[in-house]
Amino acid sequence: MSSVDIIVPCYRYGHYLKDCVASVLLQANVNVRILIIDDASPDNTAEVAANLVKEDSRVVFRRHKVNQGHIATYNEGIEWASADYLLLLSADDYLLPGALSRATNLMDNHPEVGFTFGKAITYNDGDILDLTSIRMDVEKWHVFKGLDFIKLSGANNIVPAPTPVVRTELQKKLGGYRVELPHSADMEMWLRFAAHGHVGKTEAYQAVYRRHSNNMSLEYMEKTWLPDLQQRRQALEVFFQNYHHILPNAHQLQNKFLYLLACQAIGFASELFNENKMEASKSISEFALHLCPEVKRSLPWAKLFCKRSMGYGVWNNMQSVITKIRN
Repeated sequence: MSSVDIIVPCYRYGHYLKDCVASVLLQANVNVRILIIDDASPDNTAEVAANLVKEDSRVVFRRHKVNQGHIATYNEGIEWASADYLLLLSADDYLLPGALSRATNLMDNHPEVGFTFGKAITYNDGDILDLTSIRMDVEKWHVFKGLDFIKLSGANNIVPAPTPVVRTELQKKLGGYRVELPHSADMEMWLRFAAHGHVGKTEAYQAVYRRHSNNMSLEYMEKTWLPDLQQRRQALEVFFQNYHHILPNAHQLQNKFLYLLACQAIGFASELFNENKMEASKSISEFALHLCPEVKRSLPWAKLFCKRSMGYGVWNNMQSVITKIRN
């Protein structure tokens, strides 16, 4: 039976922690251990974690005296792990039944696969979550060659955060998360894995990603898309800088990804124009041009140029007329 070490970083998520840990302990056909790392939370995380340790010997708990940040916490967990596989699971998320056995079975049978991932249900905190119609018994898998996964990812992180199960040995060989990528280190990590092996993807739902007001990813994106775009650009730059020598046509591939990212940026700039947020729209379009000047020849740029030529007032009135006609 395969073994899986689960790293559960926790900061201010004490009220979610019990559900997260229970979802791991109930996983069938795998041997699990859990390391909860409390990054000096000001809430009751330490109390909840201490009780969980008393209830099950598979749970281990560490508490930082001073907040070290999520990247350092992740890497501490990686150093601790020694099982066949490992999973980094945020304390506000949780696994669905059979998630670990599905992932480990695939990797047991395909030693060339460095990590697996699957679907995640996005759950808005406070809503009623009905799992009766969710398929968790799907055995359909795709195994991608590493380069195919990289091309499929493009300028995006396509791996839902609570789902990737990785080979511990390969993780330790590749190293931990990069501190210079506080919001895109996971994107760079999956590209890094794909540069060194195959990738497995299941069509089953593997986990639940909980959305709430304290989500770290939502906090830094709450005003504009620009921080996310900047972090994804940096992730791509770091990845290609370090691994271009093992990728065929790395320069052309990087240019393609930057073009795709620039097109996305122009799309966001266009949406901000629609909301009459002109300064934000201008900042993002300037970012896109700096990133890839060729974006000026794209369809998204042509649309944005037309809108700006009309002006917000004319554009808004025209959209109102179109909406009335359609209705």
